[in-house]
Amino acid sequence: MILLDPEHIAALTANTATSRAAQEEGKRDPDHVPVVKLFNPIGAATWLATELLEDGDTLFGLADLGFGCPELGYFSLNEISQVRLPFGLRVERDIGFGGIVPLSKWAETARAAGSIIHAQALIRAIAEKDGPAPAGDKPSE
Repeated sequence: MILLDPEHIAALTANTATSRAAQEEGKRDPDHVPVVKLFNPIGAATWLATELLEDGDTLFGLADLGFGCPELGYFSLNEISQVRLPFGLRVERDIGFGGIVPLSKWAETARAAGSIIHAQALIRAIAEKDGPAPAGDKPSE
């Protein structure tokens, strides 16, 4: 599976441009909604990406390697795509993922819950309780 489709690359690089523009203007960095979720289909490793740097490889987002301490930071798309798992499996993109809330909320919830996987269930439950997001706040896949 190709981990990022052209629309994901476009959204991730647009977020990077928005963040860079804010930094150059001395404004607060935007709190982007995650664009993609990558995961190990037979393990706990999960990554939520909000930005893709100009090199086409470096992603920014929330990384959870399954040790109970999800962290914000940079990670390599190339390295993630080169991971070989048992039974011929590889890291995959969650094609049904919708970011729902900004990355800071994901990080806060994942740290409290101990993982992105557990945070996802909590965030979905809150979103279902609160109802649909207003038009224009719809997260990208």
